[in-house]
Amino acid sequence: MVTGVEDIGYGRQFEGWYDRLIPDDRITAEAVKGLQERHPAPEAGTLEFGVGTGRIAVPLSRSVGRVTGVDSSPEMLDALRVKLKDGGDVTPVHGDIRTYTSDARYGLVYCVCATLSCLTTPADQQQAVQRAADLLLPGGRLIVETHNKPPILDLHEGRTRTTYFVPYPEPGTGVQTHSTLLDGSLWHCSHILYQADGTTRVGSELTRLTTPEDVDGYARAAGLEPESHMSRWDGTPYSHEAPMFMCSYVKP
Repeated sequence: MVTGVEDIGYGRQFEGWYDRLIPDDRITAEAVKGLQERHPAPEAGTLEFGVGTGRIAVPLSRSVGRVTGVDSSPEMLDALRVKLKDGGDVTPVHGDIRTYTSDARYGLVYCVCATLSCLTTPADQQQAVQRAADLLLPGGRLIVETHNKPPILDLHEGRTRTTYFVPYPEPGTGVQTHSTLLDGSLWHCSHILYQADGTTRVGSELTRLTTPEDVDGYARAAGLEPESHMSRWDGTPYSHEAPMFMCSYVKP
């Protein structure tokens, strides 16, 4: 079926195990709390770009009301619909965050967990930020969270390729990542999930390493005013050492 939505195949690769990549509920809880506290007008509505399986949108909807979640992956949206059977007020929408349009305008638009980085050219990233800005009400806020470039480069220690392993609390489980830096600030990762039953799952992703200054430029071009750079959802200021960064912007 032709939908006009460009699906990069992320959901097909990670179908059934995406949520295992981030098994620490504390990380999710911090993001949800941070978004809730920075929502300027919950009654004005909430929009997530790259809703995925609803890891953030479902719990956030319990405190701010309905969240509209846009994603290009049918598999991710199917997983979200399964979660919604247990509660939550999220409207799944199959769409492309670079071109998504709606008559609605929102108090908060957010794009977290490196979704913006899945767009691998500056032009595509700019287009997505412009769409987010267009969908905000005056006084509304855009929040973007993505990978922090300096620690990723440090992890490679001057090499193009490296491998690292993150153990999980459950014995015999964890994720091994084969990481490659490509030209044009592109970052390719292949993840191997080791499960307690001895089975493994493999998935790959290609992202573009983006700096806070890059996102600021996109936001200014879209008519938004930069507000803050953070390294944690509790408001900790940006740090070159932090694995992720968050930027917030306000629509005049």
